[in-house]
Amino acid sequence: MNKFTKLSLSTILVLSGLQCHKGFLDEEPKAIIAPDNLYVNKAGFDAGLFGLYSQVRSERKGINGASNDLTSTAAIIGVDNAYSLYPAGGAAESVFNDFGVRMNPTANYIRNLWEYLYQTINAANTIVDRAENPDVEWTEDEKNQVLAEARLIRAWAYRHLTYLWGKVPLNLHESDGNSIRTDWERTSVAEIRAAMEQDWLFAEAHLPDVPVMDGRASKVVAQHYLAELYLTMGANEKARDKAQAVVSNPNYNLMTERYGVNASQPGTPFTDMFLDKNSNRSEGNREVLWTFQNEYLTVGGDVNIMRRWWVNRYNTIKVNNKTPITFSVENGGRGIGRFAATKYAFSVYGANDDRGSYHAWRYFYLINNPSSLPSGSKPEATCASPGWTGPGLGDTIKLSVDCNEPNPSATTAQNWPSTRKWDWAPPPPDVENSSNYNDQVYLRLAETYLLLAEAQLKVGDAPNAAITINALRNRAHATPITAGDVTLAFILDERSRELFSEEHRRYTLLRTGTWFDRTKQYNRFTGAKIALRDTLLPIPQSVIDANLTKPMEQNPGYDQ
Repeated sequence: MNKFTKLSLSTILVLSGLQCHKGFLDEEPKAIIAPDNLYVNKAGFDAGLFGLYSQVRSERKGINGASNDLTSTAAIIGVDNAYSLYPAGGAAESVFNDFGVRMNPTANYIRNLWEYLYQTINAANTIVDRAENPDVEWTEDEKNQVLAEARLIRAWAYRHLTYLWGKVPLNLHESDGNSIRTDWERTSVAEIRAAMEQDWLFAEAHLPDVPVMDGRASKVVAQHYLAELYLTMGANEKARDKAQAVVSNPNYNLMTERYGVNASQPGTPFTDMFLDKNSNRSEGNREVLWTFQNEYLTVGGDVNIMRRWWVNRYNTIKVNNKTPITFSVENGGRGIGRFAATKYAFSVYGANDDRGSYHAWRYFYLINNPSSLPSGSKPEATCASPGWTGPGLGDTIKLSVDCNEPNPSATTAQNWPSTRKWDWAPPPPDVENSSNYNDQVYLRLAETYLLLAEAQLKVGDAPNAAITINALRNRAHATPITAGDVTLAFILDERSRELFSEEHRRYTLLRTGTWFDRTKQYNRFTGAKIALRDTLLPIPQSVIDANLTKPMEQNPGYDQ
């Protein structure tokens, strides 16, 4: 899916103090693409949707196009199972490792994230409003599908905003130069969630069961988010019913058999889903609900930096003052290891669980630098000093989880294992490229199973919750559980086992009221630094300052 130029003017809440005369900023675009000459037919609306999907895919890119601030940082680290292994001073990962004074209303990442989400909302609002133009020639079904996809993504953006900031301004119409406001008010979370519910219900009613093409959303995506929303609202029976609708849809199933590329090589059905050329429904993946599309060496093909963030800095490992490992496709490509699993994340796997196996986690690297072959002793790996397990190329350097996590500033931090879900490298000679260009799973049926199990538990049906969870555990060769094992804590552990680095972990913990306590208990870097005020992020100071004619309240604990 090719990227289309962003259609939003700017964030609707970074406002000018100018009072614009009606018509002063009106334009009549002739030789450029703009909403007035784009949204005139079905092809134009499709192009607008492609641009909107590009906005969504930016969640896994560097925010504002930068390469060193992953957009989704706020949702991923600073939680029980993930932290920053190599935080750069002042970067997003430092904010969510250290909190304290770094978490403040003037932090660049906080402002950029807010703007990104409101840009996405305004792009969606533009499509929604322009679709009501009676001069557009299309069928009612075509119109409703465009509206459904735009409204689904609008609610997706408000999902991020409400989990991160709580009350935020709710705007459901296009903002342009003639509608500048300086009197925005923060809308209650309940009212915003009601709007999200209506958007997702509309999407459920007007989208097909399967996407019209890889990368587009379908009915089951709306149902999945409705299930999560209803759990958040305490409407547990509704949550169960929406999750069950997805789980029971005959077009989808858990991948329990090997498939696709490398199916004849060592691996597991679970890890097959994350291999290049295995992520899409068209490639045989019937578990995927939503994928992100990227294309190598293609103009507008889009990129992400998940591998850059999650693959460790293995090229800096030293043995006898030599570098035995260089970047390669086999070793996962170039990583800078900004994010890592806490020791808790490894502790929850049973001995035979495929999700904790070496197919899912990189516990060793292959020696591939002939000029580094060592002389003298060949020590086994330790947390302090990695060593050889053999004398030559193709042998391995082991990584350890048998001691404490490394200090984030320690030079031996590259010894820590990393998830293999985001391994990817372009072909030689470009293996050091900073970005990923493979299509990636964004939302999987397995997560819906876990929403269903949570809803079943909350309506008092632990026996069926155990059956639901065991569908995942049986696939992974983990020991089955019984109804007596099912607790909220167990489900949160199971989500980490199944969805590590995929789910928005912060949102899951906030939704279940466990973020503060679990982060304190399991994240030894961040746990000692967080305060209750960090449950919500600060409203960007630039937004408060731009709201000239009505004071906007700051979240508690961030007043300057």
